[in-house]
Amino acid sequence: MLSFGSQRRGIAYQAVSAGGLAPEVRPTAEALLARVGAIVRTEARVQQDQLHRNGAEIIPGTASFMGPHGIVVRSPQGQREITAENVLIAVGTRPSPSLDMPDGLPCIIDSDEVLRISELPRSMVVVGCGVIGVEYASMFAALGVKVTVVDDRERPLETLDGEILVELVHYMRDAAVTFRLGEKVARVEPREGPPLEAVVHLASGKRLVADLVLVCAGRVGASDSLDLARAGLSADARGCIKVGADFRTEVPHIFAAGDVIGFPSLAATSSEQGRLAACAAFGRPAGPMAEHFPFGIYSVPEISMVGQTERELTHDRVPYEAGIARCREIARGQILGDDSGMLKLIFHAESRALLGVHAIGSGATELVHIGQAVIALGGGIDYFLGTVFNYPTLAECYKVAALDAWNKMTM
Repeated sequence: MLSFGSQRRGIAYQAVSAGGLAPEVRPTAEALLARVGAIVRTEARVQQDQLHRNGAEIIPGTASFMGPHGIVVRSPQGQREITAENVLIAVGTRPSPSLDMPDGLPCIIDSDEVLRISELPRSMVVVGCGVIGVEYASMFAALGVKVTVVDDRERPLETLDGEILVELVHYMRDAAVTFRLGEKVARVEPREGPPLEAVVHLASGKRLVADLVLVCAGRVGASDSLDLARAGLSADARGCIKVGADFRTEVPHIFAAGDVIGFPSLAATSSEQGRLAACAAFGRPAGPMAEHFPFGIYSVPEISMVGQTERELTHDRVPYEAGIARCREIARGQILGDDSGMLKLIFHAESRALLGVHAIGSGATELVHIGQAVIALGGGIDYFLGTVFNYPTLAECYKVAALDAWNKMTM
């Protein structure tokens, strides 16, 4: 377990949450991770039970190829050689190694090591403002940790809708998160304590001191130990495996799915990719991957989107109109105390079809599925104008946002 010096247990603090409520006592890492561990164990047990019920044999260990059909599985109990007519590679990813970070320091961790911390740090530097970096930065800030985000990019979460990003950054800054964008980390060195601290030197000459440095420099496919060459395969520089439309690799009987094949690297899409790959392997008919799938970012507050952004539509010269509903204007939002949540709908200005849904705040990753269904079914603004939603619910945001867009269309 990793420790960051003495903690002031039991001291009240003001944390920001999507619902606007804050615990009176700062939680401990032990209490937080105990809950995480319980959820992980339950999820693992459910998956194992489902596999057993469906007649799947589980062989624990580390697998690698011996040939196109041969696999060796190594474990503390020994090794076992197996053969298979079809193979599905779904090994996921691991944190990308960072050449700028010294090894072996407990005050420098990656995203896989977060669950090993024994105490919450008082201060943290997050290197990287991608999805994982922003998620952890906002979570730790909500727990009362002083967080600084560093990245040489000028804009976090570059694929996000502009207005949603503005809301997120504003919210995180209210939670005392400091952004150092356009800044490159030159080096990191320890400063002996107690407690042990990390000194982050930026290329601009600035210096940051924190209990913990969390490096979120992307992820690479965990394919390096598979001996892919023995099966006639190879991975790219990011450890990813190339596949075709049915998730078949260059070796016809070997398939790959999930993060190890790259974008979009989402748990939900990975599950569907695995299902479609299995159907293809056994000759079962299955449709192609759905064109429209949602993205969920589990920051505080959470974010979700499906479809196109204003930037993409502007680039493609597509005429559109956008409507916005804010949670503070919705009864359910007021009940939840969510004064910063927002739903944005983008419609084609001529066909009135729904083109994009962008949400931030309470229940964003749940709320987006209504819009996902409407897009998939070819619906548009007329559906929202004519339908009725339960009151009070966050789903009412769809009605309000559609009315907002309709008012602009009829001006």
